[in-house]
Amino acid sequence: MNEGYENRRRLRIYSWALYDWANSAFATAVMAGFFPVLFRQYWSASNEVTVTTFRLGTFNSLAGITVAVSAPLLGAVSDKLNKRKAFLVIFALLGIVMTGSLFAVPQGHYLLAGSVYVLATFGFMGGNIFYDSLLLDVASPRLLNRVSALGYALGYIGGGILFAICVGLVMVPGLFGFSTKTAAARAVFLLTAVWWGGFSIPLFLFVREKAGLTKDSIERWDQGLGKTLKIIIGERRVWMFLAGYWLYIDGVGTIIRMAVDYGMSLGLNATDLILALLMTQLIGFPATLVFGKIGERMGAKQGILLGLLGYLVITFGSLFVVSARDFYFLAGGVGLFQGGVQSLSRSYFACLVPEGREASYFGIYNMLGRFAAVFGPFLMGLMAFLTKSPRMGVLMVALLFLGGACFLIFMHKNSGE
Repeated sequence: MNEGYENRRRLRIYSWALYDWANSAFATAVMAGFFPVLFRQYWSASNEVTVTTFRLGTFNSLAGITVAVSAPLLGAVSDKLNKRKAFLVIFALLGIVMTGSLFAVPQGHYLLAGSVYVLATFGFMGGNIFYDSLLLDVASPRLLNRVSALGYALGYIGGGILFAICVGLVMVPGLFGFSTKTAAARAVFLLTAVWWGGFSIPLFLFVREKAGLTKDSIERWDQGLGKTLKIIIGERRVWMFLAGYWLYIDGVGTIIRMAVDYGMSLGLNATDLILALLMTQLIGFPATLVFGKIGERMGAKQGILLGLLGYLVITFGSLFVVSARDFYFLAGGVGLFQGGVQSLSRSYFACLVPEGREASYFGIYNMLGRFAAVFGPFLMGLMAFLTKSPRMGVLMVALLFLGGACFLIFMHKNSGE
């Protein structure tokens, strides 16, 4: 009986973590990789470099604000209905369908491409609200850091494998029956949609939510979003963490979404930039697992601060990029710290969530992350547009990491940190 229970527990954990493997294909192949390239070279090719950067930043920000506005309400509703997995399926399907639809957007139609991309990103980020909250359904408190890190690590290797396939597709298009590299790059969106959908099936089948709340619990918690916000405001550790997270995850998201566009605006070759992103994925897999161990030994908060220090070094280093070799070096640094900061943030916050409010709390957690993602890409693009220098926008990112670290440093300490 115990062996059967352990097998079911492992199946739920790996099925949950495999969704990171599935949807990270969108984050790597579409969001960070080929959408910025095609947006600049195919959908918005006739415009100045800084104009395209501004447009791309605006579309990323629009996607972020759409999720940010809806996340708390979606979380509260799904908690009340106890249907977090159902909401995840709906948002995942939206993201998958819209990702595949990018293949059909004609050349020069940057507005249509951006609109479809916003919907795909909405599905991707909206689904993550419910995916993150399901962490508490598959992992015990003792395993939160490890399981969260496992998800991000599988995301790196899964996203990296799909990304490597896409890079091969684009570099030798004739081998796969495509007449041009552009045609192959457009096919990346279809391939990503199939990958995302196929590897989501284990979570859809095998992950189960915990039983619904008791009547007493419902009466205690059934006071909506306003009650959740009052509880959070009254808990110093919770609101200070969320304030810091809001700032530093903005920097993380901005680097993910704008790195390729930044490199291209400096005149670097698109192929070198794509290969650098692939290197980030390969390094990120073992590095994220290491950060899971760091979280268990040093505490999640200390692990996050270590990652933010690394990001500050990377951000200032990016001001001096002049060659592909420089970009490779910085991409490797991102691979060392990105997954660790993300996974430990998720597991640390999960420790602060009261029973029965998982999606509500994670709705606010994701709302802040998405509101941050509204400002980062937009401010970076706006600064580049106003100053006619892409490098100036990077300075805004450094301030976000510094501000986020300050909030974490001044949180009250406890044994769980």
